[in-house]
Amino acid sequence: MTNQQSEITNLQFVKLGGSLITDKNASEATLRPEVLARLVAEIAAAQEADPALRILLGHGSGSFAHRPAKEHNTRAGVRDATGWQGFVEVWRQAAAFNRIVMDALAAAGLPAISFPPSASALNLDGQIEQWPLDGIKTALEAGLLPVVYGDVAFDRQRGGTILSTEDLFIHLAQFLRPQRILLAGDEAGIYADYPERHSLLPKLGRAAAAQIGSALGGAAGADVTGGMAGKVAAMLDLLDQQSTLDIHIFSGLEPGNLQRVLAGEALGTQLVAD
Repeated sequence: MTNQQSEITNLQFVKLGGSLITDKNASEATLRPEVLARLVAEIAAAQEADPALRILLGHGSGSFAHRPAKEHNTRAGVRDATGWQGFVEVWRQAAAFNRIVMDALAAAGLPAISFPPSASALNLDGQIEQWPLDGIKTALEAGLLPVVYGDVAFDRQRGGTILSTEDLFIHLAQFLRPQRILLAGDEAGIYADYPERHSLLPKLGRAAAAQIGSALGGAAGADVTGGMAGKVAAMLDLLDQQSTLDIHIFSGLEPGNLQRVLAGEALGTQLVAD
């Protein structure tokens, strides 16, 4: 089925980062239940305050799926029986964590429905080649809350790979044309002097990102999708295609931040087209 562009009014993509809702430094899969519960309550409050608000929610897998993904190097490809066993383990962990997130959303009274990429996305060398989006579009139009997440995917060149939430957002943005992308993590935004964290940048474009270089940082704990540097690079690539997108990286650890950003406030670092 061919995807067509379909702009949905007042659509915002929101990511709850794996480092925010899990402890990525833990040796085992470790949820931050109080943080997750608060964040979904803030989403519910934002939608109650603005019934016209449409949200597509994405989440990372943090300490659940990143560790088996790193152990088996799944993102680079699947070549043998051991690799396929790893592929399944990453899928299992990602799906298990998604179930936790979905239960939290339901507990907050949100009409959330999950769209696992592994069920229908097909890649070619790490890039999404096919992903039918009619269900996601219909869910948004019906006022539901579609949820996507970092997941494994079959790949016609690599055998199997991993799609990050940012990978999904980039693909979805081509067809759904969101007005804003909000990336909630455990950092206040992008620092010019990371890891010292004295100089938070209110805005960041490609030229400035190149200047601060390694200060963008990687990721604390296991991360197979590039950490902060990978997120910034992916979103700047998207801005090359859609320069009017309003993209913010901000802390979800501060109570109320997510609700404030969903209401239109600018927090953290705004990524801009040069």
